[in-house]
Amino acid sequence: MKIEIRGAEKLSFRERQVVVLKETGRGAEEIARRLGISTSTVATLYNRARAKGYEVVIVLPGDALGLWGVGEDEGKESP
Repeated sequence: MKIEIRGAEKLSFRERQVVVLKETGRGAEEIARRLGISTSTVATLYNRARAKGYEVVIVLPGDALGLWGVGEDEGKESP
């Protein structure tokens, strides 16, 4: 699995850090500890990033969800 942040070029370095940690399920307290900032700063950075309109896209390989069997093409239906 890969995470792509579209619109990341609009974000500051710190905003990117907060967004990545937040979007991968980390809480504000954990992010604050990890980055050495306050939880209110985490909230501020996250809100600023959201206002700039980034988009998170999760990229999964086709077989990661077990939807296609070995040797099957993605476009074919199973009998």
